[in-house]
Amino acid sequence: MTVETAELDDAELIRRSADDPGQFAGLFDRYARQIHLYVARRLGTQAADDIVAETFLVAFRRRHTYDHEFPLARPWLYGIAGTLVARHKRQEERLLRALSRTGVDPLPEPMADTVVRRVTASGRGRELAGALAALSLRDREVLLLVAWEDLSYEEVARALNIPLGTVRSRLHRARKKARAVLELEEE
Repeated sequence: MTVETAELDDAELIRRSADDPGQFAGLFDRYARQIHLYVARRLGTQAADDIVAETFLVAFRRRHTYDHEFPLARPWLYGIAGTLVARHKRQEERLLRALSRTGVDPLPEPMADTVVRRVTASGRGRELAGALAALSLRDREVLLLVAWEDLSYEEVARALNIPLGTVRSRLHRARKKARAVLELEEE
């Protein structure tokens, strides 16, 4: 990435890519690693390679529809990746259920972020994986974007193209269900 490209916000890179498609590579340089880690946690590293490539291909093809009012394209890219992840829902559920049964994370990366590592350190990783597997895809998507990717509620709403209130209600429901599963495992 050139110094000039590094100084541009995402919206400007997307705008410039209309005349110079190579400018779009700046977005890939900024976000591919983050999106890869997020998808790998959900579907495994092999699927993540494909999903990341497809995410940026879809974004490139749809760049003319990007709302340039938003200087950061990160939520938009997570939204595209989330749609692609939904297509791989069954693989994700199998991965979480396998972790729940065996306690062995089949990924070279940790299953989750700092919060999950703390839970794992206290011997609760298997239960947490089971709790995640028990959530609906829509609730799990919101919870993971907030917990793993540290997106704000507004960014999640933008990424998933849902109202802010829906983000809040899905997150509340996901946390409540996860807590209930974890409390049952304690008994």
